[in-house]
Order: sequence, then structure tokens, then C-alpha cells
Amino acid sequence: MADAIISEQDIINAICMEQAHTHTVQPEDVEVELLYDDEAGFSAEVHIGRQIHVLTSFQMIQSIRFWIEHVLHEDPYATGLNLLLDREEGIIAAVH
Repeated sequence: MADAIISEQDIINAICMEQAHTHTVQPEDVEVELLYDDEAGFSAEVHIGRQIHVLTSFQMIQSIRFWIEHVLHEDPYATGLNLLLDREEGIIAAVH
């Protein structure tokens, strides 16, 4: 996979897919809010039914790798991924 940017919506979709797979629910049953804090960094709050899970940046990247493998049909470990905060685009991932 060449250098690219993964949009905030695709990151949310990736987390929904991976969490649905992990918890054996449908992706549409998963709600995700991406978060950034100057001290804590990136995280995601995931709601599945009445349960709330907080994902670390590492877990977010693992979800993106799941998405790369299952949606883009690419090798998810062939490239590096960095989460970035963009003023206009929100939370994005740089693929390099």
C-alpha cells in the first residue's frame, strides 16, 4: 500500500468492523467516538449495547490493520501507520 491518508470516517468504520468481529455483533451495532487529549493522546470510546470500551491508540491501529486486510485486501503489516490530528480533517491515519 502506497503512502496514503485514511480518513476519520474510515477509522471509525475500521473500529466498528473490528469491534463487531471481536464481540460478535453487527458493525451497525457499534458506535465510536474518536478522542484526542494533549496528555493522553489518541483514544476511541466504543459503545456496544450498554457496554463502553475505551481503545488505546495501539488498539485503534490494530483496528485499522484489520480494516486494511478485510476491506482493502492488502497486507496490513507491510506499511507503517501513524495517527494524526488534522485541524480540518479531524483524526486521520497516515500510511507510510
